[in-house]
Amino acid sequence: MLTRHVARLGTRILLRGTRTFTDTNTATREAWLFVDSVFPIRLGIWDVRYYIGILREETLLDNLETRLSAVKTHGFKVLSLEPYPKDGGVFVRFSYISRESESATMDTIESDLKDEIDRHGGMPSWLGLSQGSVWLVKGRPWREDMNRYPSTMVKVAFEGPDIREEALYHLYRPYGRIYNISPPTPVPSGMLRFSQIAFQRVRSATVARNVTHGFQLSKEGTVTRLQAAYERPLQAHAIRDWMTGHPRIVLPILFFFLGTLTYTIFDPIRTLFVEGKMLDRFDIREYDVYKWLRRQARDRLVFSQDDTDDIGSDQAVWKERRAAETALRSYLADHPATVAFVHGPQGSGKRRMVSTVIRDTGRKALVIDYAELHKTPSDSRLVAALAQQTGYRPIFTFLNSLNNLIDIATMGVIGQKAGLSSSLQDQLKQVLEVVGTALRRVSRHLQNEAKQRIESERQAEDRRECDLRVREAIRQGAWHDPRLDAVVGIGVISELGFGDEPLNGLVISSNKSRDAGALEFKEKRKAAEDELARKERSMKETRTIDSLPVVVIKNYAERGRTGRQELQEVLSQWAATLVENQIAHVVVISENRENAKLLARALPSKPLNFIALSDADAQSALSFVKKRLRDTVITFELTPEQTACVERLGGRASDLESLIHKVHSGQSIEDAVEDIISRAVGELRKNAFGDDAEEAKMLPWSREQVWTVLKQLSQKPELPYYQILVDFPFKGDETPLRAMENAELISIVIMNGRPSTIRPGRPVLTYVFQQLVHDPVFRATQDLALNQILISSAESMVKSWESELNTLQEMAMRESWTQRLWRTGRASAERARYLSKKMYAAQQKIQTLEKQNTELRRVLDKQL
Repeated sequence: MLTRHVARLGTRILLRGTRTFTDTNTATREAWLFVDSVFPIRLGIWDVRYYIGILREETLLDNLETRLSAVKTHGFKVLSLEPYPKDGGVFVRFSYISRESESATMDTIESDLKDEIDRHGGMPSWLGLSQGSVWLVKGRPWREDMNRYPSTMVKVAFEGPDIREEALYHLYRPYGRIYNISPPTPVPSGMLRFSQIAFQRVRSATVARNVTHGFQLSKEGTVTRLQAAYERPLQAHAIRDWMTGHPRIVLPILFFFLGTLTYTIFDPIRTLFVEGKMLDRFDIREYDVYKWLRRQARDRLVFSQDDTDDIGSDQAVWKERRAAETALRSYLADHPATVAFVHGPQGSGKRRMVSTVIRDTGRKALVIDYAELHKTPSDSRLVAALAQQTGYRPIFTFLNSLNNLIDIATMGVIGQKAGLSSSLQDQLKQVLEVVGTALRRVSRHLQNEAKQRIESERQAEDRRECDLRVREAIRQGAWHDPRLDAVVGIGVISELGFGDEPLNGLVISSNKSRDAGALEFKEKRKAAEDELARKERSMKETRTIDSLPVVVIKNYAERGRTGRQELQEVLSQWAATLVENQIAHVVVISENRENAKLLARALPSKPLNFIALSDADAQSALSFVKKRLRDTVITFELTPEQTACVERLGGRASDLESLIHKVHSGQSIEDAVEDIISRAVGELRKNAFGDDAEEAKMLPWSREQVWTVLKQLSQKPELPYYQILVDFPFKGDETPLRAMENAELISIVIMNGRPSTIRPGRPVLTYVFQQLVHDPVFRATQDLALNQILISSAESMVKSWESELNTLQEMAMRESWTQRLWRTGRASAERARYLSKKMYAAQQKIQTLEKQNTELRRVLDKQL
């Protein structure tokens, strides 16, 4: 719409702006002048000055005609004025009488016109200032209305031979300062060669273009016609071309702005989302409307009752958890100086105990499940899972893949990566950094809430005390309300503030008694203020600790899981940062104490707060089973045989829960215990030995190693750690034993900071090992395999000793009889006797193992 309006307005200006004057003298000649700076030079379609100049067009043309008509040199006479607002000037067609040479006449006319303009201080302009000048048109006027707006650069095309740079300079320098002239460049066939002339000012370029367009320049008998046009300093795709041509500069700047945009816009939003998750702002169940609706509708129904676990009653019979719970409460009641590492076997109630303590203390908690993070199949899914657990959003997981593609592309373009993609550790650190900021804001928000709550309670207490004092004064008749003075008093009495209420409660005492009372009052007041300040400091410290959120990392380094070392390291460093800066209390839940190594390295100067949960003792386990059976209306008393069966399961909570479920299903206690042990035997065979030889190769231990440990644990309750480690088949390698501990086949007891003894991973495994070892076929196959390895090892050693004895014998043969007579105690003889004893012992061992193998084969033959 604006374009059509401008086109109509431009057409009207062209029709109205041309003024023609009749000349009866046909002998006169005509030429053109160009007057610049009459109108504003239009730099683009958005230039509003263009319309301001059009509004003053009539006045400007009248003033211009009057000023030009004052010159009469060579019969100078204005014939028409043709405005050209786009270039800010006016074309003037005039007539003259040439009495001299053509060039001399035109120079004289131009000179006189400029002198006239100088006398008036310049030409009229749209701003009301006298500026501009007049120029003789050497070519022919070209008034076009295309969207080719003036610029400082003029493109001069040559219709004919090229013009030298020096000639172009002398031709165009009078119109303004020139700072560059480009030489003609090769062009495609059929196109004109050209040069570009760059002026310092746009006004000079407009004058040069309108004056020289169509000018014919003679050169050595040839004529070259000039075609002048504006050339934009920036081409249509110059910016794009420059950016694509300079990726080393553009890409880092682009990535910097993208990163800045992310940190300034998205990170504050993500912080708000994490804070909202911690404060339950997005949980509809925490809103008063939902609670009211629940009280009015759902909770009134008889059948809509929550299934809550009787945790308190379980804690009453589970005495082993009380010390751990007390230690955890003590840790949460103090400033966070280290990480609380809660460890214990599976089923010992670690997560239930932690959740109970946090719920009782009313603390805000953020729970991160390491097991769920470890299940993710890819790095992007891992970051997304961590973001979901912490409330970190929005998250753009697809950008990392896109960034990798950009890095590959930039590697081919500039020879190096752009650095936009980030590693898994960097992504995890970015998420946890935002979460840490949100935790700090949550703590500050909770402190403000507690402060406001305490302040409101204090104000309410002050109001109650004030009411009590007023009531007591009223009761004694000594209360005075100044608001009644204006009603009950007049004159001076009203101004003094006393009315006619009784004053019998006021007692005027002597100066001595009054001073003593004032001193006693000041002392009591100071003591009260000191006590109040002490209470306020204590309350402030307590409020600060209670407002700290709790970060719970459960299933840390879950049993049987390997890999994801980056995740463990990042979580450990983040947990250490939280407690060092006192941002939050951190509670890590794990099944093994050994998993605390990364956390200990992250906090090298502070020991971890270890909170251990062990299996219940026999009495606690028996009380737990009896209570849970009584809860389901099973009131029979346990017989001594049933008590012994329950004691075989030990105090592992998961096994006791399984026993209770089986009894609820109708099984007897004896059958339930046997079923649990039989199922554990099957699981042990698969997990410890594998279904076949191929699966056994994938295990982190060999069958001989696990069989050696299980066989000895079936006979003894515990084994010396280092004795097992140095003997065959471990030979000093701790890796298989650590792997067995992670698989919960065994448990390694730590004493004085070092491994001490080896025990079964669960109490019930003692009977599982015994049942597995008492299986004659399984025992025979495992002993045969172990004996065969021992025999092969002994035979290889015997062969090596035989070779060494032969060498010693050859050395002895080279000696003379006198040397053999006088050097009977030589080293070679001692070595030979030593090797002979070793060979004898090895041979005896081989024979013993061969006899055992014969008996074991007979056992297998009997089973057929």
